[in-house]
Amino acid sequence: MIAIHAETLERVYAAYHHPRYIHPDPLEVVRAYRDRADREVAAFICSSLALGRVSSILNACRRVLAAVGDPRLLGARSSMYLRGRLDGFVYRFFDSDELIRYLLAVGSVLRRYGSLEAAFAAGIEDGGTRESAGLVSLTAALRDVDDPPRTIILCDPRRGSAAKRLRLFLRWMVRSDSIDPGGWDVITPGELSVPVDVHLHRVARRLELTSRMRPDARAGLEITSALRLIDAEDPVRFDFSLTRIGIHPNGTMEIIDAP
Repeated sequence: MIAIHAETLERVYAAYHHPRYIHPDPLEVVRAYRDRADREVAAFICSSLALGRVSSILNACRRVLAAVGDPRLLGARSSMYLRGRLDGFVYRFFDSDELIRYLLAVGSVLRRYGSLEAAFAAGIEDGGTRESAGLVSLTAALRDVDDPPRTIILCDPRRGSAAKRLRLFLRWMVRSDSIDPGGWDVITPGELSVPVDVHLHRVARRLELTSRMRPDARAGLEITSALRLIDAEDPVRFDFSLTRIGIHPNGTMEIIDAP
């Protein structure tokens, strides 16, 4: 059975793992930042906004980043500065007040640790799941402020959700190839878990990579474990191509059933 899955996954990967399939995706906004320090902040903002229709996500990412200016300088931005540029901002469940609290928390972490990667690394110890420990450390640091952001924009990975947006951020920053720009070396691609959402979950169920009925944390573990049997060093490399089936205008489920 694994051999059959491997053949199908490699066929999907070969068909869709190309830069021409990135648009429309917030990843295209992230890839525009060449500086590593800028990229990690831009990636964190864009992944946090990755809810809803992709066209709306792109518009929200571009507006917020235009207001921030150089992302690596977010630690120097004041509430007044951000409010003057984001007044009236509303996206999905986020209004300008919530977004500004979130951005100020990110800025606080940049001042305290120097980078988001350093805040992530602060929670990693030998043994255990380094990816999960790092995410707990990073999100805890973001909440260790006077006016922390709500979980609706910054999920808590300890609560059993798939933490899709956080793991999407990690995929962008840890993997480095023609799709993911990379920049972090605190963990390896082999330690990543898939950022499971409804699109990936539907395809994974079709391929029998998970038996879970919902795209929750356990589904993410099952899918990642199955993918590690095929590529232990980089199991998440399949994520982009598998999600193109359900997200990209030219994606089709028919490729899964091809002989």
